[in-house]
Amino acid sequence: MQRVASWILCAAVASAAAAQSSVTQIDAIVCERAHARVTSDHAATATTTPTLFWRGDVVQRAQWNVTLGTRRVANRLIIVRMPIDRVRFSLEIAREGATLLPWSLAAAPADAAVAVNAGQFTDDGPWGWVVHRQREQQAPGAGPLAGAFIVDSAGNAQILTSTEIAAWRTPLRAVEAVQSYPMLLVGDGRVPNELCRDASGIDREHRDARLAIGITRDAHVLLVLSRFQAPGGSITSVPIGPTTPEMAEILRRLGADRAMMLDGGLSAQMLVRTSRDTVRYEGWRNVPLALVARLRDSHR
Repeated sequence: MQRVASWILCAAVASAAAAQSSVTQIDAIVCERAHARVTSDHAATATTTPTLFWRGDVVQRAQWNVTLGTRRVANRLIIVRMPIDRVRFSLEIAREGATLLPWSLAAAPADAAVAVNAGQFTDDGPWGWVVHRQREQQAPGAGPLAGAFIVDSAGNAQILTSTEIAAWRTPLRAVEAVQSYPMLLVGDGRVPNELCRDASGIDREHRDARLAIGITRDAHVLLVLSRFQAPGGSITSVPIGPTTPEMAEILRRLGADRAMMLDGGLSAQMLVRTSRDTVRYEGWRNVPLALVARLRDSHR
């Protein structure tokens, strides 16, 4: 009996290691029809949800090794998954009086289970809609691919499309909100029509370090951070990663119903505290706005 238990344990460890080390080819998501569900050009067996080795309890972290596009650019995706009803999200705004200050992972609250840079930014500060503690700090920006991550008074999170934001402003029903772009998936795992057009204003071939947020059909929030994988297997923050359509395909495969990009490139950074460990993926550029997830009181 002891030998059987030992064999099962070894097999489980080997299986987890194999899942961790396997590499998945990712190509751009395919746009087919305006209102049809998105499919990929891969066979159905190649586009199923990946088998990942998750660490942690309420907040879970996994890594997914992928190669991207025809050049098979090697990246490692750091994926965080957490149930909406067991965490509470809020914004952290780094400022002194009216002056915005740089935020980095070092400024993450001690009780933060997850912290990432949020939104998009201009030289003057955050771009678009910002709501903090049910006070609108900044009005929405315009654009068909602009979405918003919002938290309601019950602490529930969701992602809004550009056409849904107005209903949450009048009256103001969002307790926390941050606008970003582009939307990657707009419901039922569908890619937005605008992302499929050359006139979208999005460079669909550009590679960069990426950070994206999604919400799954089973009410989990996903955060996905890309890291370039150098020869030899080490990961770096060199900003070479998925294209925007590839990032849409990644979120679709992970089961996201809706998803949008957050600021990537040199700004992309993430802290994750699970029941097992704390890891930090540093960025090169600090920004004034962060999104923080804390465990709800009953799950601490």
